Amino acid sequence: MPTAKTAIPLPSEVNNALADGLVWAIHCQPENASENTPAKLSPEDATRCLEDMSFPADGWAWLHFDIVHTRSRAQVEAIPTLTEDAIQTLTSTDVGPRLEGDDDLVYGALPAFDDAASDDDRDVCVWRFAMRPNLLITTRRHPVPALGVVYRELHRKKIPDNPAGLVDMALLEFADTARRTLSRLDDQLDRAEDVLLLLDRDTDLGRMGGMLGQVRRRSTELRRVISPVNRILHDEELEIPEWAEDDLKDRSERQIHGALDDLLALQDRARSLQDELTSGQAEETNRRLYIVSVGTTLMLPATFVTGFFGMNTAGMFLTSGEWGTVIAGGLCFLIMLGTWLVLKVTRLL
Repeated sequence: MPTAKTAIPLPSEVNNALADGLVWAIHCQPENASENTPAKLSPEDATRCLEDMSFPADGWAWLHFDIVHTRSRAQVEAIPTLTEDAIQTLTSTDVGPRLEGDDDLVYGALPAFDDAASDDDRDVCVWRFAMRPNLLITTRRHPVPALGVVYRELHRKKIPDNPAGLVDMALLEFADTARRTLSRLDDQLDRAEDVLLLLDRDTDLGRMGGMLGQVRRRSTELRRVISPVNRILHDEELEIPEWAEDDLKDRSERQIHGALDDLLALQDRARSLQDELTSGQAEETNRRLYIVSVGTTLMLPATFVTGFFGMNTAGMFLTSGEWGTVIAGGLCFLIMLGTWLVLKVTRLL
């Protein structure tokens, strides 16, 4: 545990705190959640939390930093009660999920959706945390709506017993948002399935292919995020302190695993519909080739007749008289009709 560092005092004014990257600092008291909402920490109390973990004696504190600001990064790097690995995690730019335990300290990086206006445009970002039983420090480089939702939930008197419960709430919000996204994608598959089941000549298979491609692309993006988190939470070698184990190893694991199950089911259904679409496209292609083949076969005798009469040789019959062309046309028609009858009799048509 590093001891040489001294925490940099936090700004004494709220406006300066926001400008320097301290988004909020609050004191949560679960035992009084039925009466009180989280209270804002004074800069002195917040600095004391960072220095020696002696405050608060009742409840726990949550300090949230925007580490895009240079001063906020310096404040996080100067926290003497955190290990070097925890500080590096809080200030890192890596986008991969991570979860580590060290005695009573738990730290890591977890995914969340950004604040894009449209759900279809939402990308996945990362927020980072380090926590002890009475202190939670979170950092982010981009606005994370999930943390804002959790912050508002705390003010609705839904205060967990420790910081691990708050991390679990953030993961629950991420899993719920992922499931809402999966539900919307599933609705798109419903529409595509209805069209494929009622497949007719007017069906735009190209549009159906684009719809299924969008669903598969989005589901693949989500799987790249959810699968690593699920793998981390299922890691048997991960050692989490007892005070955080129930929230992170039980509830969070179930939430993420449930979202992953829904995602895998969606991908299986999308693959099945993609196979159905491919089959429909192949059937449509075969139908068109069949029509072309029949037309070519029917015209082949007529082509022979016209080619025969087009030879520039002497002694060609029907060259004299007024009905030569009519007789030649009738002959072409009769040969085409005979070809059609042969195809019908042999069941090739």
